[in-house]
Parts: sequence; C-alpha cells; structure tokens
Amino acid sequence: MATVYDFTVKDRNGNDVSLSEYRGKVLLIVNTATGCGFTPHYKPLEEMYEDLKDRGFEILDFPCNQFADQAPGSGDEIHEFCTLKYGTTFPQFEKIDVNGDNAAPLFVYLSEEKPFKGFGKGIKNAALNKFSEVNNKKFGEKAYIRWNFTKFLVDRDGNVLRRFEPTEDMKLVREEVEAACNRSNPSCEN
Repeated sequence: MATVYDFTVKDRNGNDVSLSEYRGKVLLIVNTATGCGFTPHYKPLEEMYEDLKDRGFEILDFPCNQFADQAPGSGDEIHEFCTLKYGTTFPQFEKIDVNGDNAAPLFVYLSEEKPFKGFGKGIKNAALNKFSEVNNKKFGEKAYIRWNFTKFLVDRDGNVLRRFEPTEDMKLVREEVEAACNRSNPSCEN
C-alpha cells in the first residue's frame, strides 16, 4: 500500500526531496497562494509549526497558481512574501500544479486518499463552491483540489488521516494536528 513516503518532490531550488526524509513525523501538506482570501492562514500555520515542530511536526508548503492566478510570482518572490509578511519558517517547495494533466503526483494521491466532500454550509462556502466549479471546469475529472489552502494531515507512518478544505476553522485543524501528534507519540502531549 502506498504512503506519502513513496513520493519525491522538488524543493524551492529545484532539488529532489524524497518524502521518506519525513518518516516518523506528523505532516500537514498544504497547497498555498500569496494573493488569496485564505492567505492569512499562513499566520496560524506558522504558529502551529513553531509550537509543535520540536515534537515531530512538519508543514510542507506547495505554492500553486491554478486558482484565479493567486500565486503569480516566482518561487523566490513567493518565499520572500511568506517570510517577510508572515514570518514562515516551515519548508516551502517548488510551485506546482495540483490539478489537470500536470498535477503533482503527490496531490493526486492525497486527493484520491481523501476526496473532496464539500466546503461546508453557509453563504461564503456556497459562493466559493460556485467560484471553484467555474475555475476547475477546465480540469474536468482531474480537478483534484478545489481551492488554495487545502490541507492534508498525515500520520507518522505516512498515512493520510484527514483533508481540510480552506473553509475549515484553523482551530479545528490545530486540534486534529495535536491529536495526531499525541496519538502517535506520547511525548507530544502539552
């Protein structure tokens, strides 16, 4: 059975990184954008990373420009924006596609493990659903990710535990990350 450890990705400098290097860590894998309404998620993500990184937690950031061109900059420009505006210190990888024929195999795998089930209820979520349907129509059956800041929680064995749509409350995301950390390593308890 496949796990995230079977994938190799590119760091922001274009070097190959085997995700097996993260074996034994709790991961939150996120597709991001610098010009999105969800870009402020970088703040609670960085806070979570700072609080939990010494307990075996990593955030893997994959910029993507497939959603309304909200990550148009170069890898260096995106990295500079994130570090200056939000103080991010977690690993940022090469800008990728998460949908279509050129979708990164990692994100195809993640979305097949935990498919899209909706953005939730409410007017904002309904509006995002309509907007994402229009945006993702061009990808057809290969619209694996519906919007920026979709997050996948992975346990220390490389298994995908949960998918969080960008509309999910970041407090819940943090609770789930802490629970995964605590379940898989008692020394992670607060």
